[in-house]
Amino acid sequence: MKLPSFVLFAVAATQTGGSAVLSRAPCTGNTATTRSQWCDFDINTDYYDIVPDTGVIREYFFNLEQVTTAPDGFSRVAYAINGTIPAPTIIADWGDIVVIHVTNNLGIAQNGTSIHFHGIRQNRTNEMDGVVSITQCPTPPGSTITYTWRATQYGSSWYHSHFGFQAWDGAAGGMIINGPATANYDEDKGIVLLSDWNHRTASELYSETLTKGPPGISNAIINGTNIWKDESGTTVGTRFNTSVTAGKSYRLRLVNGGIDTHFKFSIDNHTMTVIAADFVPIVPYETTLLNIGMGQRYDVIVQANQHSVADNFWIRAEPQTACSSQNSNQGNILGILYYGNKPDTPTTKGYAYKVAACEDESLDNLVPHVARSAGKEHWSDLELADLIQQENVFLWALNETSFYVDWANPTLLQVYNDEKEFTHRSHVIQLDEKNQWVYVIIQAQNAASHPIHLHGHDFYILGQGTGTYNSTQQRSLSNPTRRDVALLPGSGYLVLAFVTDNPGAWLMHCHIGWHTNTGLALQFVEQYGAARGLINHDFLNSTCEAWSRYVSRTSIKQGVYEDGI
Repeated sequence: MKLPSFVLFAVAATQTGGSAVLSRAPCTGNTATTRSQWCDFDINTDYYDIVPDTGVIREYFFNLEQVTTAPDGFSRVAYAINGTIPAPTIIADWGDIVVIHVTNNLGIAQNGTSIHFHGIRQNRTNEMDGVVSITQCPTPPGSTITYTWRATQYGSSWYHSHFGFQAWDGAAGGMIINGPATANYDEDKGIVLLSDWNHRTASELYSETLTKGPPGISNAIINGTNIWKDESGTTVGTRFNTSVTAGKSYRLRLVNGGIDTHFKFSIDNHTMTVIAADFVPIVPYETTLLNIGMGQRYDVIVQANQHSVADNFWIRAEPQTACSSQNSNQGNILGILYYGNKPDTPTTKGYAYKVAACEDESLDNLVPHVARSAGKEHWSDLELADLIQQENVFLWALNETSFYVDWANPTLLQVYNDEKEFTHRSHVIQLDEKNQWVYVIIQAQNAASHPIHLHGHDFYILGQGTGTYNSTQQRSLSNPTRRDVALLPGSGYLVLAFVTDNPGAWLMHCHIGWHTNTGLALQFVEQYGAARGLINHDFLNSTCEAWSRYVSRTSIKQGVYEDGI
């Protein structure tokens, strides 16, 4: 078995970076018939260059603790933020300052934590990215960390712990940044978080992944709930449900927060209009079936126009067996969309499709509304990946070494201390020039697919397909698909490009949880000098000093096969 090959390219370009923060006039518009408007900005405003200055601070206080919970009727230990799974939704407007205080009350050995705000570019606030060993030391039990950042983008996403497997044991929630949209709708239904769910903790299952490969999945939950048949055959738990009124239209903000499940989402008899992919508004298109990989988000509009057919319709989140762990509740991960006063069991039939399919939405459909083109073509060869096996343990690897970084010595601390040499296992790719185009080709040499996520940037997708990549397969450089998570097809390739316009240390990794934590990652240190000048040393140093004190009291050690993120 071979691992994906990563190939890196860079060429000079003349694109400016950073966003101008402009004062916002009193807010009008953005009604059911004017969703393209947003105060004195609109859907045509280039959010990479311009951000409203709202003068508003949105402040949240989060408490992370261990709980016993039963999202699907099966009781188990989990991690909850403010006592709920999923965690409370962060809601802000485009241009707001967001302040999140996170207190770690786990009180268990080797349970530091952090919170990553998935897809938020963190322009000039790299230390707020919330990635242990990269942008901060872990926040130890009994300590509080405060993240502060500006919402320079708008749309739908999620936040989650970036320490071990906490995200997939409950430490995750939705995130809504309100702004203009590419199509009108009547009501916003908010986040619909799709998550696979095990009846043992992900941390417990981790050791099995090292020797046996990814474990099976017990179930999946929609916004924190689903049903399950217990050992006696009794159905426990509850279905997710949501009500609609005939004649109205509804925005759903779909998020895949799974550890190892690629979902196909649908609502029986209803067509979805897709208006955003990750944090990028797109030219609307219609579909009845939506592919959504781990870490991806889609905003869709659903017309409530099927009341004459039935009162109740199945909402389906079907794991795609070709790129998901086997799910014991396959075919029963369902919610209910209903017309009227209360839900009942639907009798509707789903749309036909291949359950074994494993694919992203077609790039032809994901056309950004705000058009931007990639830099001119320039290719070179620098291979960065291969297969390794250590002591009968299977690890994902790049440069013949599995990614490994140190909780106590994050990359940003090394940059602040002006250290120019990084360990081989930390897989640092230094990108020193400002506004330089960087090209990454990833070639999968086995049948496993990987949702690839880049922190700090939206990337441009210049190629995606099966087989071996060659430059004749390159897509147009004119307004290609932009997003922050894209699927590397099994036995296929993915070609990405981004601009070095955001100084800092940025992680790039597979978003399958088992792969993330067993080495399938690298990091870019972008504009070293500028990044060093932006670091908030007091913030960074305080978190690392708190972690050091905790380590000295508990004598905990980072595991040999824990890659540190």
